[in-house]
Amino acid sequence: MVKAMSDYDVFAKYYDSLMYDVDYGKVCRYVLKIAEKYGVTSPALALDLGCGTGKMCIDLAEQGFDMIGIDISLDMLSKATENAEAAGKNILFLNQDMTDFELYGTVAMITCLTDGVNHITDVRKLKRLLKLALNYLDYGGVFIFDINSEEKLSETLGNNVFYDIDDDVSYIWQSNYNAKSRICRCELTFFIKEENGLYKKSECSIREKAYGIQEMKEFLKEAGFINIRSYKKGERIYFAGQKPKL
Repeated sequence: MVKAMSDYDVFAKYYDSLMYDVDYGKVCRYVLKIAEKYGVTSPALALDLGCGTGKMCIDLAEQGFDMIGIDISLDMLSKATENAEAAGKNILFLNQDMTDFELYGTVAMITCLTDGVNHITDVRKLKRLLKLALNYLDYGGVFIFDINSEEKLSETLGNNVFYDIDDDVSYIWQSNYNAKSRICRCELTFFIKEENGLYKKSECSIREKAYGIQEMKEFLKEAGFINIRSYKKGERIYFAGQKPKL
């Protein structure tokens, strides 16, 4: 039986093209500054949840961390493996749902960046992720993640249309924000030029849920994290929480 491609498998083919404006090195340096405030530095073992095509794993590996990357999409992980090999980094990639993941031991730091948490639209699953993150952290370890702010999802993205036209890959991105559910639904249509000169159409649908700063802090506290902090950078909000020391 052939497994149908998920929206994230379709998304994987074009993810790096869509994220061309993300400076992963800059994000990595910012995350490490936060981690240092909790006493977490390299060399150490770290996990990146929703690792996508592995760009953040690679940057953290270059900073001395031994990296594990988890993603639900096999196509994302296939691209991540290619990227890691090209960068000469030995990274363990695991095909798991980040809201129900398993490790064989604990790690010093867990990250979930470029709004991976927004993609969890079920609060129960988000709470399960937070509890799992706490469970798989070393005592004193830190969980760092970011989210798109509600302003970005409702105003910048919400009810807008974006497009990019290129000779090889063109796309149309249509977004709709539902204020009641606080979910922004993004419909993406890609047109890919093939070897015969014709264009192939691919479509996928991505949903992101808005979370408030105080709301997220309460979720972290409920999961058992301490020393919870938030940092707003433009339309993105970073959170950090620590597992209590013994």
